[in-house]
Amino acid sequence: MSAIVERWHRFGDQPWTRDGRRGLALIVASCLVTILIAFLGPSTVALNVGPAGRSLLPPWFVPVEWGKAIGLPLSEWVVVPVLWVGITLGAIGLVLAYRAVLAGWRPRIARLVGLGVGLNLATAFTLPLTSADVLMYAAYGRIQRQGLDPYSITPAEIFRQSYDPVLVWTERPWQDTPSVYGPIASASQWLANVLGGESMHDVVFWLQMLAVIPFIVIGLVVVKLAAGDPALQTRAVLFTLLNPLLIWSVVAGAHNEGLTLVFAIIGLLFMRRSAFVTGIFIGLAGAVKVSLVFYGLAMVWGYRHDWRKVVALGVGALIPIGLLYGLFAPQALFAASRNTGYISGGSWAPWLSSALGWVMPDGIARSITGWVGWIGLFVIGWMLSRVLPWKALPGATVPAERDPLTITVRTAVVLCTAWLVTSPYTLSWYDLIVWVPLALLPHTRLDGLMVLRGAALSVAYVTGRTVGFSAAMTDSVAFVVRDVICSGIQWLVLILIVRWFWTTARSWPTRAFVTAGFRDLLVATPLDAAGRPAPVVRHWRRPTAKP
Repeated sequence: MSAIVERWHRFGDQPWTRDGRRGLALIVASCLVTILIAFLGPSTVALNVGPAGRSLLPPWFVPVEWGKAIGLPLSEWVVVPVLWVGITLGAIGLVLAYRAVLAGWRPRIARLVGLGVGLNLATAFTLPLTSADVLMYAAYGRIQRQGLDPYSITPAEIFRQSYDPVLVWTERPWQDTPSVYGPIASASQWLANVLGGESMHDVVFWLQMLAVIPFIVIGLVVVKLAAGDPALQTRAVLFTLLNPLLIWSVVAGAHNEGLTLVFAIIGLLFMRRSAFVTGIFIGLAGAVKVSLVFYGLAMVWGYRHDWRKVVALGVGALIPIGLLYGLFAPQALFAASRNTGYISGGSWAPWLSSALGWVMPDGIARSITGWVGWIGLFVIGWMLSRVLPWKALPGATVPAERDPLTITVRTAVVLCTAWLVTSPYTLSWYDLIVWVPLALLPHTRLDGLMVLRGAALSVAYVTGRTVGFSAAMTDSVAFVVRDVICSGIQWLVLILIVRWFWTTARSWPTRAFVTAGFRDLLVATPLDAAGRPAPVVRHWRRPTAKP
């Protein structure tokens, strides 16, 4: 084992592994692969959004009639491996680029931002890939435009009774599922239908814009939060706007994760100035998806030393939540509960659930798996809270452990990472909620773990559509990649987090720790000579390695 580790370190010491320009070239190549496959028109991996007709709007692609004349669509045995290679190149490029930053590489931030914005827009101007979620967004908006309730009526209930020019293009498996999205997400779906009219093609374009523009705004806000620290700003661009795993998962898939997160990230801009305004924005975020509760908890934790700010945050959050859920869409608050109990392929959960299924009924096995995930959330959360370092964000006037913004960002990473890696249902585009705050933290092992996790899930879901693929692809290749290799990598990520904790910061909460924590909520504890409150924990050994 030591020989393998030594060889790995020698490999990492080679100059090309810290070449920022080479890393950027691989990131660009990865995005161009995605754009090319999408531009070639509908295929097993690229959605069929219907004819563009006379519309000049994106998404732009080779028309189906033209494609047939030149041998399109390409075989699944071509497009799937090509996308696997593209995703892998992007992941390698991201690693090379941020290793270059650690080695002192400082490119011009404006150029990086411009490159990131350009790649994101170019990706959004072609067909969505591998996930039919955007078609369901269009369907829910179409239902609203017809004056119906998307939380109680499914797209299939309509198109099975009569022809609809938008709903006819939806795909399995969610056609019989009502909406689970918050009122702001539903409003965006309605707006896209108003702008797109009777054309699924045009509706999808507006949904793509509502996906990519918030994503770009998120990246710009994170770069602003890192202002004053060139290394941190470079890291911020790489982990958001130029992150090939996010461009692939969020933008190429036209997922609404950006719209979900943008309000919470804008709220971070006001953390040091106004708890009430911050609350308004986290409330708006919760009105897109209730999963943003982790950011709300992180903000409460950031303000916990000042109960007046906690109250202001809560009041601010209740205003949009009360208005949007209480008055306009109360049914949306309960709709999200429909997503509980699922197990996704490629997560850690199928291995455990399948093993338990040999000795007990499937329902009980799935229930136990869910409870293991909840327990793991708290265990992994504690471990991450011990190993992630403290470093104040630019502009802090107090120690990191007392700066609300720094506390919130670090806590968001802890909570969201713990949730992602322990949830039985997890997908690559969910990772946005970790990558964004992670961009503002110092380099740790978590960077590499997120690349590993995201690359595995991205590769696994290249074959994510439930239509178009042959049995040979879905039953053999896709099964091995998703349910064997990817699930194994998710277990490896969990093991590596435990090992990180066990070898560098192994400590457990004591009665004194809990008591001091409750006391600290009421009265701020004195700072030590270094200006930093030392947590009360029981250390079994001193840290032996860098985080």
